[in-house]
Amino acid sequence: MKRLGSLIIITIFISVLIGVFLQKTPDSFSQPLKKSEVPEEYIDLYREAGEEYDVQWELLAAVHRVETKFSTMSTLESPKGAIGHYQFMPLTWIGWSYGGSRLGELDKDDLVDITNLDLIQKYSGYGKDGNGDGKADPYNLTDAAYTAASYLSANGASEGRLKSALFAYNQSDEYVDEVLSFYKEYRENVSVVKLDP
Repeated sequence: MKRLGSLIIITIFISVLIGVFLQKTPDSFSQPLKKSEVPEEYIDLYREAGEEYDVQWELLAAVHRVETKFSTMSTLESPKGAIGHYQFMPLTWIGWSYGGSRLGELDKDDLVDITNLDLIQKYSGYGKDGNGDGKADPYNLTDAAYTAASYLSANGASEGRLKSALFAYNQSDEYVDEVLSFYKEYRENVSVVKLDP
């Protein structure tokens, strides 16, 4: 009877360990990032995309932080239909003239390839091929960062109109304030940290 009890305890212990292991995603942090912290792995990308479109890298970092917590969210799809590392609506990516919902989603049965550069050009979308592989993929961090930089620049960020650019990105005053608070922190007190392995 003691042996059976010990076996049950060991089985429960192993089950708990497996559960804890499965819950931790490879991209998650062991501790939440402090407000001033930016992952070292992304700094060069922010700078390159920012230089390409005359947008400060700290703004790209702040948007990335607010949108997907530096891509560590369990899914890169929002309940409202935004997708990828920087949370673009599919029609913003491929172009609103393509057609779809008023909120920027594709029709449910639409299987169009939104990474297709010819279609993005045809429908005047914002999707960019940042890594030069011949497609613009919102789930590719480089493409997403270049697209975010382009979008913010086109909406006034390159001329210093950060609030209006951010409001165009996500039409919420609360969102604008949150991104700007991270942006200000990164400009004044940035601390570069490494992502957990």
